Amino acid sequence: MNKKSKTGSLLRYLKPYWFWAVLSPLTMIGEVLADLLQPKFMESLVNDGVLKGDQQFLLHTGLQMLLIVLLGGLSGASCSIFASLASQNFACDLRKDVFKSAMNLSFQQTDRFTTGSLITRMTNDITQMQNFVEQCIRMFVRSGMMFVGGIVMMLSLNHRFGLILLCSLPIQLIAMTLVLKKANPLYGMVQQRLDTVNNVMQENVNGARMVKAYVQEERETRRFTDANTALTDANLKVAFIIARLSPILSIVMNFSVVGILYLGGLQTLAGAMEVGTIMAAIDYNTRILHSVMMVSMMFQSIARGQASGKRLNEVLSTHPAVEDGTYAPEKLGEITFDRVSFHYPGFARPVLKNLSLTIRPGESLAVLGATGSGKSSLIHLIPRFYDVCEGELRIGGSSVREFDLTTLRNKIAVVLQKSELFSGSVAENIRWGKPDATDAEVRRAAEIAQAAEFIEKMPDGYDTVIAEKGASLSGGQKQRLSIARAVIRKPELLILDDSTSALDLATEGKLRQAIRREMAGTTLITVAQRIASVLDCDRIAVLEDGALAAIGSHDELMKTSPVYQEIYQSQTKEGEASHG
Repeated sequence: MNKKSKTGSLLRYLKPYWFWAVLSPLTMIGEVLADLLQPKFMESLVNDGVLKGDQQFLLHTGLQMLLIVLLGGLSGASCSIFASLASQNFACDLRKDVFKSAMNLSFQQTDRFTTGSLITRMTNDITQMQNFVEQCIRMFVRSGMMFVGGIVMMLSLNHRFGLILLCSLPIQLIAMTLVLKKANPLYGMVQQRLDTVNNVMQENVNGARMVKAYVQEERETRRFTDANTALTDANLKVAFIIARLSPILSIVMNFSVVGILYLGGLQTLAGAMEVGTIMAAIDYNTRILHSVMMVSMMFQSIARGQASGKRLNEVLSTHPAVEDGTYAPEKLGEITFDRVSFHYPGFARPVLKNLSLTIRPGESLAVLGATGSGKSSLIHLIPRFYDVCEGELRIGGSSVREFDLTTLRNKIAVVLQKSELFSGSVAENIRWGKPDATDAEVRRAAEIAQAAEFIEKMPDGYDTVIAEKGASLSGGQKQRLSIARAVIRKPELLILDDSTSALDLATEGKLRQAIRREMAGTTLITVAQRIASVLDCDRIAVLEDGALAAIGSHDELMKTSPVYQEIYQSQTKEGEASHG
């Protein structure tokens, strides 16, 4: 990545809202001018009103001050509104793009970032960037104007006050530079430790039942405590460094006030200065040094923004490992694995080795094999969840890499091993497969998936709201809803990745009969552990250690494949008896 500031590159999201971003500092000018005029009015109020006992002057000047305060307050409120409009819309657009980028990441890239880290980036990091933008729009202009304007107004009272500023300002600036230089690198560490806390939290929320089943609450509590303590320590480390800054700046400010009182007192005794002028000088001095403190706070926001901007750019600049093609055929056609080898990123050991296999259109193919033989990896290559490492995967004679991903995946329905359901009603979850499906289509898909019976027994039927991640449903019910979601889109290719494991054989048999009857012509690939689930398939492919050990019908494999015979015998009473 080039040397251009990563935070700066994200500020392009502010461009559509430039009007609010410009209007905010312009209205801030009114508030700053009102603040700068107040001490000047106070000088006149004391010198020409209080000391001279002129009540008319006091009333007139007081009303002027009140009017200016009201105008300044109106300007300040407008500035806050415009800054919020700019920063909130900036964050909204940035959040949408980061989410879109995260959704386009391939599986291995999501694993690399981790779910907890992606959540932190889309929430906390974007909030930090939003605060950074708002601080820059409001505080940068205010601090700059107050600093310059305050010095000008203070010198206009008496040029000797410049000596006080000449002594105090360098000390403040040096202290601010040293403290921030030490604190700024720690903000990235804080965000990383927040990632860890979110990862632990996310794992325990998702795996709450497993934690309770294995009575590991204390272990997971310790793990969360360690991550939380590390985050707290990092935050405290930053806080302790930053905490040094405020007392130093306050001490310098108070000493400068003493200097003004001493210098002003000498001038007053000499008859060269009045009390009101000293009061105004103290006020201006306080505002000038306070603006330096605000700049230090702004630099903290900039440091946080830079750390967060870098992390957000990592997501935005990561190109999906699976690149989109342009080929968009009307039909998929024959699927051919031509000497395909595949290994997961970061692992040298191949999961699939030199595998050649052809799946004909409309065919019912089962994929069978021991755990770790590469069954799921094989079917994940077809919709391009991953790309092959060696060899070629062709669909309809064209390389799968040439396909437009949206077109390819719209023609495929995949039911994975783990049933994923989303917050919403039963009907909404089924409609995931076809958003514009009618109620009749939803019911028909549920009937094919053998889910209609238990759905209709629910309190609100198809309108029943499912608990988060389907916690209120059994494993078999979740699997059948997932299958209904796949069936409703009427795909050219239906892949069932061990997605009937929680169903009894009778229900599974009805399901397969309904799919054959209602989805004639659809290519069906079934990954299974039980031979009883795939006996009626046209062909059965047997995998062993990532290679194709045999392929054929059940009867053919019983005659020719020792691997298939061993699996069959291990799953039958005859096999159990012989092993007994």
